[in-house]
Amino acid sequence: MILFEHLKCPLHRYTFSVKPVRDWVERRCNGRVLNLFAGPTLLAVNEVRNDLDPLMPADYHLDAVTFLRKWDGPPFQTIILDPPYAIRKSMELYNGMICSPFRQLKDEIPRCLSPGGSVITFGYHSIVMGTSRRFNLERLALFSHGGAIHDTIATVERYQP
Repeated sequence: MILFEHLKCPLHRYTFSVKPVRDWVERRCNGRVLNLFAGPTLLAVNEVRNDLDPLMPADYHLDAVTFLRKWDGPPFQTIILDPPYAIRKSMELYNGMICSPFRQLKDEIPRCLSPGGSVITFGYHSIVMGTSRRFNLERLALFSHGGAIHDTIATVERYQP
């Protein structure tokens, strides 16, 4: 069974700066958390932060695929994906640099995630990791921003190797 939630909140270029979104994601994080596109907002979780922008408060400033490929530490129990939702947004947020190809990113995640761990994704799509990578969709949230602004879709998918 998939749990569905609908929340109304403003839109902000930094997703987790919006309190209802930040609260929602913090409640769904377990254990050690990897935030691959961290941005400026510190979450109240046990977070390892990566952001390509060297001006962001992060532990690492690497392209997300490069980070995953180089990671040799213990696996994470939760991985948060909140990449720019379009190439144009990527270039705006990262000063003309385009962030990781998303398919390559998704293919690298299982190596860095504990069995039974979860991937929390924000974007315009409801299936991200998918059953072909042995993930099951558990939760879907729709953040409505009002007017002609696109909704943000958040998913929680559980890794079942």
